[in-house]
Amino acid sequence: MTVTTNNINSNSIVRKPALRRFSAVLFALVFACTSIFFAACKKKVETNETFTCTLSIECITILSNMDDFNKDKLEVLPADGILIAPCEVVFSKGETVYDVLVRETKARKMHMESKYTPVYDSAYVMGINNIYEFDCGSLSGWMYSVNGVYPNYGCSAYKLEPGDKIEWRYTCDLGTDIGGSFITAPESSQPDD
Repeated sequence: MTVTTNNINSNSIVRKPALRRFSAVLFALVFACTSIFFAACKKKVETNETFTCTLSIECITILSNMDDFNKDKLEVLPADGILIAPCEVVFSKGETVYDVLVRETKARKMHMESKYTPVYDSAYVMGINNIYEFDCGSLSGWMYSVNGVYPNYGCSAYKLEPGDKIEWRYTCDLGTDIGGSFITAPESSQPDD
C-alpha cells in the first residue's frame, strides 16, 4: 500500500487565519486613524471661528511734548499723532492683544519691535512706527488699554473677547498723561485663566 501525501505545508494552513486577523487589525487601525484625523479637522474648523475687535494706535501726547521728543524721529511722527485710526479687525479665539498688534502692523508694513520679558512672561513693545520708548523723555513708551482699562500685565497675556476695544497709546509720563498708570492699574486675574 502506497500512501501519497499532498504537498501541503503545515505553515500555510496556520498563516491564513493569522493573515485574516492581521488584515482585520490593520483595517481597524486605519479606520481609527481616519476617524481621529477627520475629528481633528472638524475641531480645527470650529476653532477657526473669527471675531472682531477695534484697534487704534496713536502718539498724540508727543505733540504736546515736542521739546522732549527726539528730533531725529520727526519724519516718522504723524502730524496728527494717529498711526492707526480706530478700525475693526478680525481675530481668532485664544488670540491676544499682541497677536493682533503684530498682524495689523505687519499688514500695514508698519515697523513694530518687541522683546520677550521673562520677568513678566510676556512680550514688551519697545517701538511702533520707529517711535520707541524714551524717544520723548525718560518716562515715555508704549502702553495698551482694553476697553479703557490699562492692565498691569503684558500684551501677550491678554486674551481678547469679541467686541474688545484695543488702544495703543504713547505716554510721555509713565501713563499719567493718557489716563493710565502701571502703579494704579486695576488687578485682573485674566493671565491665570
